[in-house]
This record gives sequence, C-alpha cells and structure tokens, in this order.
Amino acid sequence: MELIEIINTAKQLNVREAMLENSTIKTACLNGLQMNDVSATNMKISDANLSDLEICYAQLGGAYIHSIGLPPEGHPNYDANARQRPLKFEDCYLAGSTVTNCDLSGVAISNCNLAGTTINGILVEDLLKAYHK
Repeated sequence: MELIEIINTAKQLNVREAMLENSTIKTACLNGLQMNDVSATNMKISDANLSDLEICYAQLGGAYIHSIGLPPEGHPNYDANARQRPLKFEDCYLAGSTVTNCDLSGVAISNCNLAGTTINGILVEDLLKAYHK
C-alpha cells in the first residue's frame, strides 16, 4: 500500500473506488465534503465542528455518539454565552437505543412509536396514561 502525505497545502480531491483504510486526517478543513456509497466502519471523528452535518440513509448500528455539544468549560473554544442550534432526528430507527446523562430540555417528540420506552425506569406509556386521566 502506498503512503501519500498531503501537508500544509490546499487540494481538492476526487476519490473514486479507493481504499483509504486506516488513513488519518488531522487539522484539516473539509467544508463541503461529500461522501456517497462509502464504508466507514470504526471511523472516529473527534474535536470537530460538524455544524449542518447531514447523515442520510446510513446504517449506524453500534454507533457510540457522546460528548456532543459546544466546547465545555476549560476547553480553549469555550464560550459561556454560546448556544447550540438544535439537532433534528427524523425517520430514524432508534429501537433499543440508550440516552444517558443528556440535556433533553425543550425536546419535542412527535409521531413516534414509544412502546417500551422508559424515562428513569418508568414506561412513557404509563406516564401519558396518568397525565391524560
């Protein structure tokens, strides 16, 4: 396998039918990057600005999404006055997923199957029944 290093330069790459396994991209601008029909298993993205990211028709089984939001206090880019724009999940299969230690204030859930969904161990269906009595 050939190693190609692109350092401190501006390039536009058109990559087709390529195997880029175990490649590393650090301190790079990928604005406008488009990927289609790719395998990216075990891919890791960290310390990234993914604002306006769109993931469509993707299989994310086993994905571990964590520490999402604005930089925390102590981070060089922390801004106490900054507010993150909301995220939007639509037409997603999240059955069996876990949401832990997340700020869900102001979250709106509509037209979703909530069967078996619990909040702090209490079935949402039971909460809704109790609320509507």
